[in-house]
Amino acid sequence: MNRDEDNNRNSARAVVVGGSTGVGHGIAQGLIRAGYTVDIVSRSEPKGLGPNARWHQCDLRDQAATSRTMQSLAVEPLDVFCFAAAYYGEARKKMAETTELEWARQVQVMMHGLWTGLHSCLPALLDGGDGLLISVSSEVVYNFGPDRSGYAAVKAAASALVRSVAQEYDAKDLRVVELLPSGMVDSPGIRSRRPSQFDYTGYMTPDKFGAIGHHLGTTKGRTDAGKVLAVAADGTWTEVTEGSMPSSQSGSR
Repeated sequence: MNRDEDNNRNSARAVVVGGSTGVGHGIAQGLIRAGYTVDIVSRSEPKGLGPNARWHQCDLRDQAATSRTMQSLAVEPLDVFCFAAAYYGEARKKMAETTELEWARQVQVMMHGLWTGLHSCLPALLDGGDGLLISVSSEVVYNFGPDRSGYAAVKAAASALVRSVAQEYDAKDLRVVELLPSGMVDSPGIRSRRPSQFDYTGYMTPDKFGAIGHHLGTTKGRTDAGKVLAVAADGTWTEVTEGSMPSSQSGSR
């Protein structure tokens, strides 16, 4: 769709992969408030985002479908690309107890899905000379993740990928910002691995990522290029530095 073909939509455009629930949903909310039309790539249909969200159903475990979807989104100019998709597995378990299938799915969703999205969409993102890449990271990149070794390994690889891409372009053309939650985030994926009576008090909620989504959508990352930002339970954020590292969530359940 050409930008001029639908006057009811916002003019700026963003793609949020994994935007139907969790962190990605909150970021999508913020981008919409900042004036974007947001293309959501996800398995399940997003709720509560309004008319400026367009859903593209896609299971990132299906590489052929992923390639087709990403290529379709790279047709028109693109302002923001956000990757927030995650695959945790059935439960926390030691590496030796993890199945090869679970590991392969983590790589397929969180690493190959990211690579495919960037490979397809970077030309469109660079087309306007003012692109923003938002990548949702994790504290396991810094703290490692006992009983989450596969998740930790893939998240670290994804971080290395986007940081490398950032160095391939001038910041005036492409800015890269990584985000991570300071605590556990309530999501359908988390709930599927918890007992029915589990107490989610203290868990972050997806809407707390709306403010950072709005901020980055408004500034296009100009004040945060190259930074890793930890989002707190109240929706505020701080930069991750050597003197201010994120807390480990390996003890959280």
